[in-house]
Amino acid sequence: MLSYIYHSDKTLELKEVPKPQLKGEGALVRVIACSICGTDVRTYRFGSAKIDDGRIIGHEVVGEIIEILPDIKEFKTGDRVAVAPAIGCGSCYACKAGKTNMCEELKTIGFQFDGGFAEYMVIPAEAFKMGNVYKLPQSDEYSVFTLSEPLACAINAQSYLNIKNGEDVVIFGSGIIGCMHAELALYSGARKVIIIETSKERIRQAGELLDKVTFINAAETDPFSEVSRITGGKGADVVIIACSVGSAQADGMKMLAKCGRISLFGGLSGESTGFIDSNLIHYREISVFGVHASTPEQNKQAMEMIYNNSINVEKYVTRRYPLKDIEQAYKDIEGGSIMKAIICNE
Repeated sequence: MLSYIYHSDKTLELKEVPKPQLKGEGALVRVIACSICGTDVRTYRFGSAKIDDGRIIGHEVVGEIIEILPDIKEFKTGDRVAVAPAIGCGSCYACKAGKTNMCEELKTIGFQFDGGFAEYMVIPAEAFKMGNVYKLPQSDEYSVFTLSEPLACAINAQSYLNIKNGEDVVIFGSGIIGCMHAELALYSGARKVIIIETSKERIRQAGELLDKVTFINAAETDPFSEVSRITGGKGADVVIIACSVGSAQADGMKMLAKCGRISLFGGLSGESTGFIDSNLIHYREISVFGVHASTPEQNKQAMEMIYNNSINVEKYVTRRYPLKDIEQAYKDIEGGSIMKAIICNE
């Protein structure tokens, strides 16, 4: 079968490999679709020490079960399913507290298990045991449910922020994650949602999809004075850093109102110290939140929001590519013309 494989020399290769065999674990799935996320792009650019050599990558995946072990009673062949990729052990403190994404022994599809940039994949038994596999509703287009995973990550972040009616929210970054955060903030009743971006093209792309959001081009306008003007001098109640830029963390904290909340959603590569001003936290009573991945329940919540069209994620899918063209998909993303690419096998 065709697959997209990561090598320890930080290269990726599209190649033919044997079709996986079930061999006493979980279920064998025909991959319907797997979307490319920001983590995949960073791996494409820089490699990743977290991914095993020879691993098939891709973790935003949906598929059809074609073979399953008889001891897994809740599923059957023919079921269309999605997988919450971060799989907990079930026995550590975090797992018992319901935060399986914080598991001490966390294993992830596309990192420790083969992922969805392939024609077939095995869903490990652990994923079924921990509730990470869930059935999809009947649909004319199953590939859109690959976006349940990134939406779930945004839901996880905002679960700490508790955005209320009438609050002002600032988001750094206008990629699909920034846009999803904007959608969720509006869904929660935010008064003003402001996205700060430095690329005219990205602002144009996102602006066509988010007519209720105010955009600030930080390359042309002072974002501090503009946020102050829009919020009546108060500052933002909530700031979300939906980009991997350390200076955005520092700037975001300065834009917060007293008692404001900030989510450091975008992880930083390499050194990530020196961007947090503890005096701002202390004297302005700012709350700072981190976030990593999402829980199975948040993935199911995201799927329901997509199915019910509470949030329209289909509009962010710029293009669908066959697996044989995955390299072109990455090149198009690098070129800035793609907001979200989905790799499809049907």
